[in-house]
Amino acid sequence: MTKALEGIRVLDMTHVQSGPSATQLLGWLGADVVKLEAPSGDITRKQLRDVPGVDSLYFTMLNCNKRSITLNTKTERGKELLTELIRRSDVLVENFGPGAVDRMGFTWERIREINPRIVYASIKGFGEGPYTNFKAYEVVAQAMGGSMSTTGFEDGPPLATGAQIGDSGTGIHVVAGILAALFQRETTGRGQRVNVAMQHAVLNLCRVKLRDQQRLAHGPLAEYPNEDFGDAVPRSGNASGGGQPGWAVKCAPGGPNDYVYVIVQPVGWKPLSELIGRPELAEDPEWATPEARLPKLGKMFQLIEEWSSTLPKWEVLERLNAHDIPCGPILSTKEILEDASLAADGMVVEVAHPERGSFTTVGSPLKLSDSPVDVVGSPLLGEHNEEVFMGELGLGGEELRLLKTDGVI
Repeated sequence: MTKALEGIRVLDMTHVQSGPSATQLLGWLGADVVKLEAPSGDITRKQLRDVPGVDSLYFTMLNCNKRSITLNTKTERGKELLTELIRRSDVLVENFGPGAVDRMGFTWERIREINPRIVYASIKGFGEGPYTNFKAYEVVAQAMGGSMSTTGFEDGPPLATGAQIGDSGTGIHVVAGILAALFQRETTGRGQRVNVAMQHAVLNLCRVKLRDQQRLAHGPLAEYPNEDFGDAVPRSGNASGGGQPGWAVKCAPGGPNDYVYVIVQPVGWKPLSELIGRPELAEDPEWATPEARLPKLGKMFQLIEEWSSTLPKWEVLERLNAHDIPCGPILSTKEILEDASLAADGMVVEVAHPERGSFTTVGSPLKLSDSPVDVVGSPLLGEHNEEVFMGELGLGGEELRLLKTDGVI
């Protein structure tokens, strides 16, 4: 069976996380992703190693379904080979610092001259303006995109989220841009420039908080549990932030992840009040309506927690689901890795590796009926040099040997 992006060649000049997460998705969709690395390799090959002398999980989990070649683009021969790779590619993706690729001699104008059909995608920390040259990291993007100021409890400091919304969140955005550009190319015959900034991607994911910022002009946000409101959206703990109030309630035996997140819909209040042993609250005017409950959300979830804390989270989940009450257990990373349903759905997969043996990674969240995903292990450094430089670019064996001796590959 063919894959959605079969026949699309991606020249992957990315490193660390934001870029590799994007190109890995393209690989899962069937593109031929050629990861171009400096002879020393992507820095994450050696970062956070758990097994000495082999590629780290940091690298392997972000670089499946790719081929690896090495090239020193600071050398003249390296520049010539890069030119030929650009000529043969449909997509070029990079996430170097601002201006780095330009300084190599490959401006957008030059790249477009080499290959008018190429889609050239860049990930940067920030857009044009006072932040352009700031160094960007995951949590810096969270800080400057609106996430951290609205995450945490109101009496505590701003917090980062464990979800990598700055890096991998940006990667997903750039994939959308690349696919749109490839689609438009079918009509125009031209490639185009795609730019995504990490700050902008985080901001897009925080749009509901900007919604609430504007609502503040008309008074306190009733669905927030906070008592006081200033001139900016406050941190509101585990509140849902939506039209239906929610909270994480404790369960037995009280471990760090013995919680269930519960959402109280109007239709769910009667069965919930019965479950927690307070059936009279379903008719009590002080509790019966959403409007009556909003001013005392803290007390409402305290009553629910008095019940839930006596039961294991899986039993709480079962009883709530029996009454169609929206809820979900807080799953630890250990529980996720051991979740049979996620494995069956191809979201937690075991992948072979020639040096590690095997490792567990996240599978593709994109499920296409006519483009199934086979997760293939990450490449060793320069594993495909001969395949690409000799088999595809036509270099001879002796030249390849000399390129290696001269530090070009």
